[in-house]
Amino acid sequence: MRHRKTVKKLGVKKNHRQAMMRNMVVSLLDHGRITTTHARAKVLKSLADKMITLGKNDTVFSRRVAGKTIQNRETLKKLFHQIAPEFADRNGGYTRIIRAGIRRGDNAALSMVELVNYEPKVAESDEKEKKSEEKKK
Repeated sequence: MRHRKTVKKLGVKKNHRQAMMRNMVVSLLDHGRITTTHARAKVLKSLADKMITLGKNDTVFSRRVAGKTIQNRETLKKLFHQIAPEFADRNGGYTRIIRAGIRRGDNAALSMVELVNYEPKVAESDEKEKKSEEKKK
């Protein structure tokens, strides 16, 4: 019986779903923001919040548990040394979901999942343009 064993299946098998979520968590922690379907975003949000909570407690055990999901060493180091300390005074809610319209090909609802403290990076060309405008003035 499957009583109290609810999991969003997302239309794929268990192994595919686990691999997809692992990859999405790594991408989210690396880039700070990713775009995906709304159903996947809701599953990703809970998993990413759990990883950041583990990162706040920097012990060997929490590193091993997080390492099962985040199988990229650089991302794991980034989680424990950069991302988690920024959320040290926050009790949950480390990510947000922003609706981003629909996908043109199959009309799927798209959403952006981002870390709460995410700030978009300014391209180098934009920075050069701003500096040149300031010099002209």
